[in-house]
Amino acid sequence: MADEPVRAAEKVKRPKIGLVLSGGGARGAAHVGVIKVLEEYRVPIDCIVGTSMGSLVGAAYASGTSVADMEKLLSELSTNTLFQDAPPRDELQIRRKQEDRSLLFSPEVGIGSIGGAMLPQGIVSGVQLESVLREISAPGYRDFDQLPIPYRAVATNLETGQAVIFDKGVLADVMRASMSVPVAIAPTEVDGQLLVDGMLVNNLPVDVARTMGADIIIAVNVGTPLLKREELGSLLGVAGQMLSILTEQNVQAALASLKSTDILISPELGDFSTSDFDHLTSTLPIGEAAARKVADQLSSLSLSSEQYALYRQNLSSMTVQDLRPVDKIQIGNLKHANPEFVQSLMQTQPGKTIEQDELDKDLRKIYGTDDFEHVSYHILEDQEKRILVVDAVEKSWGPNYFRSGLGLDSDFQGNDNFTIQGRFRRTWINSLGAEWLSDLQIGHIDRFASEFYQPLDKQHRYFVAPGVEFKQNSNDLYFNDDIIARYDMVKYRAGVDVGRDFWGYGQLRLGVKAGLLEPSLTIRTPDLSPGDASISEGAFTASLLLDKLDSVTFPQAGWLVNATLYNSNSSLGADDTYTKWDLRGTYVRTFGKNTFSFTGVANGNMDGTLPNYDQNQWGGFLRQSGYRTGQLLGESLTFGSLMYYNKLVDYQLFDGVYAGFSLELGKMNNPLVQGNSDDLIQSTAVFLATDSPVGPVYLGYGLADEGYDSFYLFLGLPY
Repeated sequence: MADEPVRAAEKVKRPKIGLVLSGGGARGAAHVGVIKVLEEYRVPIDCIVGTSMGSLVGAAYASGTSVADMEKLLSELSTNTLFQDAPPRDELQIRRKQEDRSLLFSPEVGIGSIGGAMLPQGIVSGVQLESVLREISAPGYRDFDQLPIPYRAVATNLETGQAVIFDKGVLADVMRASMSVPVAIAPTEVDGQLLVDGMLVNNLPVDVARTMGADIIIAVNVGTPLLKREELGSLLGVAGQMLSILTEQNVQAALASLKSTDILISPELGDFSTSDFDHLTSTLPIGEAAARKVADQLSSLSLSSEQYALYRQNLSSMTVQDLRPVDKIQIGNLKHANPEFVQSLMQTQPGKTIEQDELDKDLRKIYGTDDFEHVSYHILEDQEKRILVVDAVEKSWGPNYFRSGLGLDSDFQGNDNFTIQGRFRRTWINSLGAEWLSDLQIGHIDRFASEFYQPLDKQHRYFVAPGVEFKQNSNDLYFNDDIIARYDMVKYRAGVDVGRDFWGYGQLRLGVKAGLLEPSLTIRTPDLSPGDASISEGAFTASLLLDKLDSVTFPQAGWLVNATLYNSNSSLGADDTYTKWDLRGTYVRTFGKNTFSFTGVANGNMDGTLPNYDQNQWGGFLRQSGYRTGQLLGESLTFGSLMYYNKLVDYQLFDGVYAGFSLELGKMNNPLVQGNSDDLIQSTAVFLATDSPVGPVYLGYGLADEGYDSFYLFLGLPY
């Protein structure tokens, strides 16, 4: 008897109402405001069709997510949470962390087997976006007619140019396909089809709602108006206009198909950008206002309070996530990477209850190896077994990669150092994941280095790494503020390291090096002579790097410790015998937009006297600001600094604009040039800095004891 009212309500004859939600990027958040008003007027929705952002909102509502929960989610979303593909730095393999300190900024180019260059298919891969989509949708492969509200999504087949209508599948994958804006987000493959944003073919899919049996259409159009001529001044502007023209043509066709009984809602979003995902909630009142403009039409579709309450009972039955343990984990077909290595990265294990947050972290960690262009998963029911299938798609432009970068260091006093860097990386040379890395640097320092990194186990914990290096550089020697000599140094070196990687924490290396040094003094000062024209090198080395900073450009939290030991030993053929050590550490805390960074540096020698050509060099911006770069030279250094910076401006996808200052104390003991001070030095610096497509840029001014001061310009990291 308890079901009688529900059955009675189902017998009430009324038109079938279809809700059609258009694409429009961030403007599509206004759909939530419209749905809020539909609920207020007790308008039942019998089916939903969406494209792009409309597919996201539509899927969430169709699977039972409440308006309140959608509003909360929108308030937590931003450009970074949706489109910043790089996993949190804490989850990166230590080798990838080390690359952060290079000058490399260019897109990664794949080098084909016949010399062709290949690029990624989108600016972002969509891994982070998929994590968000899984959070807001019912997971698992399903028939969309079995959702609380029957649902359809529209995507575009990139090969045929035809619309693809999804009536079943994994909701997160379907939404991802429908939202894959060409160039911005890489296409996604579903059932063998390469798919991009549905806006290209059907941005307001009224016809799809008709095929689902809708008698009355409520169409919400949040599409972007075409740009005016004066707004087409850039390549991006022209490209965006082309997409808008394609979209507007199919939208006009859809609008022409609306009947007099249908309802069109067009939120007046003005110039609100399709890419402004940092202010999504500001569109909600606009969506509400637009819906209220057609209040009379909506009222005609209202159910009574009793009928609507019964209707809502069905919508509250959102599919519960199936978090039962899996019997097996299966890694998708891999051509290069070892599936055992991929599975070793996962905390999710067979026989354990699936934790969605943990599984998402596993996927980000796999993606963070930098071997894959896309990582997702699905559950397969196979002969009464549950199998978690990790769909790790290897980079189509790998496994040979090339990147490049630029660096600039100027103190506006004639010391201008410009650097060009290129890096070639060959991955998965064998089943254990051997990697060949080669760097070429031209500028103030000319350098070529090549290392073959060979893991010794499938978890990549232990490794051996032989390598070679050629390096040529010049260092100026100062007496007070005057250049009195210049060392030119050429190094030929080969060596081998063995070590232990601690994944996201750090790396320990022990090694031996041998080579030939050719120092020379360009400006003659006899007592500063490096000695022989050719010096044999042979040394035992040790290094420990522990890196838990959340960023290397403008860190907000974390710490770093780097310790090195260099024992020049006659048993390895060294002409000079000495032991040199270096210890550096940084600790960072942030309060709101205020960040404090504490840095300490200490180095020196443990036995023997450091030769002239291998003294400790210091000085420059944030390294005893006010002095020229490398102006301080001696046997040992003690240095400490407190740096403060405040975030003035937020950027989308980039870090922003910062202003800050640094307070520094340092002491160079036993300076190489007799007469230079070994007193404690006080210095300070102020700076403006910004992240940019070519790397971090700093403009600063430093002032030190004795009146030393300098302006600085840096492209790259100044420390």
